[in-house]
This record gives sequence, C-alpha cells and structure tokens, in this order.
Amino acid sequence: MKKIILSLCLSLSLFSVFAHEGIWIPMLLEQLNEADMKSLGMKISAQDIYSINKSCLKDGIVLFGGGCTAEIVSDKGLVLTNHHCGYGSIQRHSSVEFDYLTNGFWAGKQEEELPNPGLSVTLLIRMEDVSAKILEGINPRMTEIQRAELVKKHITDIEKNAVEGTHYKAKVKSFYYGNQYFLFITEVFTDVRLVGAPPSNIGKFGGDTDNWMWPRHTGDFSVFRIYANKNNEPADYSKDNVPYKPKYHLSISLKGEQKGDFTFVFGYPGTTQEYLPSYAVNGIANVENPAAVKLRQKRLEIMGSFMKENSLVRIQYSNKYQGVANYWKKMMGESRGIQRINAIAKKQQFEKEFQAWADADNLRKKKYGQLLPTFETYYIAASPLNLASTYFFEAGLGVEIVKYAYSFNRLVVLSKDKTTKAGDIDKAVEQLKSAAAGYFKNYHAPLDQKVFAELLSVYHKNLPTLQPSIFGMVDKKYKGDFAAYAQKVFGQSIFVSEEKVRKFLDGYKASYYKKIEKDPAFQLSLNLYNHYLDNIQPVLSSLDKQTDSLQRIYMQAQMEFQPGKAFFSRR
Repeated sequence: MKKIILSLCLSLSLFSVFAHEGIWIPMLLEQLNEADMKSLGMKISAQDIYSINKSCLKDGIVLFGGGCTAEIVSDKGLVLTNHHCGYGSIQRHSSVEFDYLTNGFWAGKQEEELPNPGLSVTLLIRMEDVSAKILEGINPRMTEIQRAELVKKHITDIEKNAVEGTHYKAKVKSFYYGNQYFLFITEVFTDVRLVGAPPSNIGKFGGDTDNWMWPRHTGDFSVFRIYANKNNEPADYSKDNVPYKPKYHLSISLKGEQKGDFTFVFGYPGTTQEYLPSYAVNGIANVENPAAVKLRQKRLEIMGSFMKENSLVRIQYSNKYQGVANYWKKMMGESRGIQRINAIAKKQQFEKEFQAWADADNLRKKKYGQLLPTFETYYIAASPLNLASTYFFEAGLGVEIVKYAYSFNRLVVLSKDKTTKAGDIDKAVEQLKSAAAGYFKNYHAPLDQKVFAELLSVYHKNLPTLQPSIFGMVDKKYKGDFAAYAQKVFGQSIFVSEEKVRKFLDGYKASYYKKIEKDPAFQLSLNLYNHYLDNIQPVLSSLDKQTDSLQRIYMQAQMEFQPGKAFFSRR
C-alpha cells in the first residue's frame, strides 16, 4: 500500500513506508514535496493542503489543547479528536451521580453542550521563514549566551510586530537545532464545549495494553464544538457565543478505502530526537527511561488499588492515572524499540563513518573532528544530573502534596518582604483560595500518603548521587522509614484538606508565613525544589546550552556528509 503520514506540530513531520523522513514544512510542500507525493498517488495539490490565499486543509486541522490533533468536521465548528485528548474535560464534568467517564455523554442539543474553562483550539493562519531576520548579527565569535540573547530579542520583536493590531497569536519556532526559524501565526479559540464521548469501555478499550500500539482496537474519539463571538472571532465563554464557521471542514466519505489508496495524516505530534548522538540515546533508553518507568509503575499500582475500592476516587484520579500511564507506556516502548532495532549500535556505526569522513580532510577535521568526542564528554557529565532530574520530577513531584505545598512559596516570599504592599499579599491569598477548590476536588490524601512513602523511598534507595539533604534527616530521625515520615507529614500538615487550607488563609496576616515554613510538607517541598534549582538545573542547563551549540554544528555537518537526506527537525 502506498502510504504517507504527514503530521503538523506547528511544523510537518513526515514518515512513510518508503522511508521518507524528517519534517516536511507546510509552506514548502509545493516547492519541495508535491511531485513526490503525486508520484505516490496524491490527487489533490499542495495548495489544497497549505495556502494563504484560499481555504485549504490546514484550516480544518487544529491543535486541541496543549498537544493533541483535532479535525473540524462540520460547518458549525464540530471538532473530532481522540478520546484520551478529551478525557480530562470528560472527567471534570463527571461525578458519582453523573459518571460520564463510565457511561459516556451526548448533548441532545447545543444548549446541553458543556463548557471547558482552560481548553483551547488553535488554528494555523500562515507560516513564514524568518531565519534571516533571527540570525541577523549572529557571528561565530559570539558566546552561546550572547547568541541566545540576540536570538531571543529578534524573536520577541518579530512576534510582537507580526500580530500587532490583530487578535492573532505569533510564535517563532526553531528548526535544525537553531539553524532555521519559522514564524507561525495562529488563531486561538477558548470557548470549546463538550458535545459527546463514548463510554470508557469503548473509548479506552484495551487500556494501557492498547496504548501506543498499532493496530489500535479502541474507539478512541470524542466530539467538541468551537464557539466564537458574532463576528466569528475568538471569545471567552459566553451564552451569547455561536458555533464557529470554519473556512474549511473535512468531509467524511462512506465509500471506504481501497488497496493502494494514497493516505496521509495531518496532525500535531510533537518534536523529534532522531538526530541525537548515540550517547544521548543510550542515556534515554538505558538510564532515564527505566528509572521513570519504575516510578510510574509504582504510582499506577497505588492509584489503581485505591480507584478499585472507591467510585469517587476512581473519578478523581482517572485523568491523572491516564496521564501517568500514557508516558509510562511510551517510555517502555521507546526503550524496547531502540533495543529491538539495535538503534544505539546503528548510531555508533554512523558516527564511526562520520568521524572517518571528518578526519579524511584537514579542513573538515578542524571544523568537525572534535564534535563527537566533545559530545561524549558532555553526556558523561550530564548523565548523573539527568538521572537526578528524572527522580526529582517523577518521584519528588509525583507526590501531589509536594507540588501543592510549594505553591505557597510565593506567599511566603511576599510575606517576608517588608516592602510588599498589603494588597499584593491579599491578592496572593485570594488566588490560593480560588485554586484550593479545584485542587482538592480531585485529591485523596490517603492515596497521596501511600505514593509519598513509596516514591520517596525509591528515590532515596535508588539514586546513587545528588540526593536532597532532607533524606539525611529521614535517615537520622526515622531510620530511613518513609512510611513513618509520611505519617507525620500527613498528620501535621495543613495541605491535606481544603478545610485546613481555607481555615489558615481566612484572615491571613503577613506574620503567618512562619506557620507555613514550619509545616512539614512545605519543608519537604522547599528542600526538594531548592535542591533541584540550586544543584541540578543550573549545571544541566549549562551543559544543555553547550550540547545545543554542538548539535547545531552537527546538523550542518550531517548535511555535508549526507547531502541528499532531509534534515528537518525541531527542538
């Protein structure tokens, strides 16, 4: 079967059974790819896919939320996306009495469609290559910091000027690891309502077993509708809003597919790590992923056991469970896939050939000869930091009370600063009060206490270096028993219930910050965050900047080494 998969992530990624690789840019399809696509059986033109002069396919394919693809399928703004992409919205509307997760939901008329604060749909208006403007003034003598500052300034200016006086949004994205830049002008709609979703035994059929697998067996879909103001422009939720009238919507054929049909999928999949050196791939597959998988497995086991015992907890944690499981399965598959195709050895062979090519010419040797040895040095230095970072995010921030307690740090800082105006403190208090209702609606302290004890114990036992200092206190005071430590934290902290938080915030005075600082959950969160922000993130960031610089040069070198290959990649 002739098949092309064409995907858009504010860029186009292309994969194919004919090994077409890299990123195919929508605005460059006519120039670079149309002939190839037509030779494979495409009957429409590149202008039918991307055009700024007429309605086309790009006007019907949208970014749903923060990272999903959706399609406009009617002239009244009806949007079709995956069940798991709409899962959070379905969960937020569910309760024990109205369990839309289990039973599904269908609006019988537009008045019954459910609003979703915080959910957005983004349409691509146009693209523009702004590389020359971004790289103006860049020279090889600059440090990475100087280069980054100038690039940032150019990006800020371009984004501002591109949409001034309009309701559009602008974003400049880096390609080729900073060798090329594209400007994306978008239209963002924030009134997006739930229209329908199948029951979970259809929408999540197969569960984690079916996730990240092919072929899929699940009825993985949900239906939403975009609403706009009476001028057909984005607007916050209002009863006066009307269904959006798209420039283009997809039609659905009931004829079915035929053997040999040309096929392409236009979507928003994310970024690529295809061009990382073997040292980086080895770290991901054999160091970071296994640690993250083990920690996520533990969280899933604990959440699953509580969800089976309590219907309310099942609804509270269903979306959290899916979020943890999604990348748990992805990371396992990623590591297994790398091992199955012997990807690290293949990259090492490529690097051996590249090094020989670089060393064969004095000019190339001077320019590229030390690239791979320097990569190796940096990735060796970064390995323990990347592992420590994985444990911080997957174990430390896998405990909900840690993240929630840290959200009070800004209030502490404001309260301790004698120059802070009373109004600023009051505003911070009101924000925390407002956030408490949403947070505790989907929080179960006994579950989190179990996660706390298990994850922090693994964090302490399995991370060989760069451990937070508070673990020393647990060793000394609790003999390394994190269950006992968890019992104290959850028994004494104000951050375990909405009632305790609201009682504390009512009538809050600046001097109350001392009570926050004495709270055991806040002490833990501050220690974990400060450890990461002081000891891990700055060093890792410095190494990342240096490897980014090397990667930019490495991409240039690979294009010289293999001039016939497409190297479109976005970081």
